[in-house]
Amino acid sequence: MKIQVLGSGCPTCKKLFEQTKQVVKDLGLDVEVEYITDIQKIVEMGMMTSPILAVNGKPVLAGLPGDLEKISDVIKNSFESNGSESDKCCNGKGNCDCEPEENKNSGCSCGGNC
Repeated sequence: MKIQVLGSGCPTCKKLFEQTKQVVKDLGLDVEVEYITDIQKIVEMGMMTSPILAVNGKPVLAGLPGDLEKISDVIKNSFESNGSESDKCCNGKGNCDCEPEENKNSGCSCGGNC
């Protein structure tokens, strides 16, 4: 699992980063939280607001930092869906059985994190 906080470096962005690190620690996850201040990365995600909490390259929370419980919920939900998807579909082969037929040739939907 890859967890990132993207923002401009403002106090609000730093707060989300610190909150996210605390939640990861509280959940006992062995995951590093990456802090990215490259605005181009935010634009590449199609987002026009910051800060952004992203899990496996997908935005899961944007705007003002939430409380720790909200951050925990989105991380747990992302973790659970990531684990179940990789178990039932990709099996590390990069060819997902759970994708619609027209997308199967495009590669693995988990971005190589299965």
